[in-house]
Amino acid sequence: MLDYQAILDEILHEITPYLGEGSVASYIPELARVEPNSFAMSLMCVDGREFHVGTHEKRFSIQSISKLFTLTLAMRLANDSLWERIGKEPSGTSFNSLIQLEYENGIPRNPFINAGALVVTDVILSHLQDAHQSVLELMRTLSAKDDINFDFSVAKSEAQTGFRNHAMANFLKSFNNLDHDPARVLNAYFHHCSIAMSTQELAASGLFLANGGKQLWIDEPILNARQTKRINALMLTCGTYDSVGDFAYRVGLPAKSGVGGGILATLPGKFSLCVWSPRLNEKGNSFAGTKALELFTTKTKLSIF
Repeated sequence: MLDYQAILDEILHEITPYLGEGSVASYIPELARVEPNSFAMSLMCVDGREFHVGTHEKRFSIQSISKLFTLTLAMRLANDSLWERIGKEPSGTSFNSLIQLEYENGIPRNPFINAGALVVTDVILSHLQDAHQSVLELMRTLSAKDDINFDFSVAKSEAQTGFRNHAMANFLKSFNNLDHDPARVLNAYFHHCSIAMSTQELAASGLFLANGGKQLWIDEPILNARQTKRINALMLTCGTYDSVGDFAYRVGLPAKSGVGGGILATLPGKFSLCVWSPRLNEKGNSFAGTKALELFTTKTKLSIF
């Protein structure tokens, strides 16, 4: 059996030279306030074992990792009808691009770019009265932590500076791909992205994706096996912005990243793995976090390939 703790300890030592590489997401002012050289990594196995290094209990803004869980909720609510409004293809452009929406008549390429996540939020609003609280309650259930909450200062910061997201929501509305008022959709979306969690809590929350849709401490499945397979497929092909090919080549795991510096990855049948380091590469993924995940799959020889 692999000594996961020893492997994580090795990675913590080897990753140190990379912690100064990249830049924090300063275009969201509140994210520029984090300690840029922070690092944490957490592994949760489907047999219940867990392993951690670094500041694994420190909470950070999960940002676009939240799109993984809003998609989970939307799939539970709308199932396959969701895909009438969103595609399943890699975008090939930045996560906040408006270009493809114009060419493709307001249908976002996938649920993990910002436009797709706005449509997902709109779907949740069509089924549930309170999209804010519904997503928050899902995160509390999945992590088994009742004190998970929004970082309201981050949500406010995003609302005040997210002009491109405001434009995108109105653009989607112009193509009749938002049923609700854009301001209402944006408000929920900004709060979802602001949710603050630790690597330990995120690794726990993502464990159902490695376990056929079942969470170890919850009786009812979160998703069925078919839905779980599809989310993992989307993570692999669309989860790390415009660098999914490079990420698959280097790491070889389905993953979803966020500009807060977190990356949540899974190996179906084995584990959920979360890393956090706030400095980002040019594509918006954690620089040291990507390297740490590459080291993990190299050392363990565990990936989907």
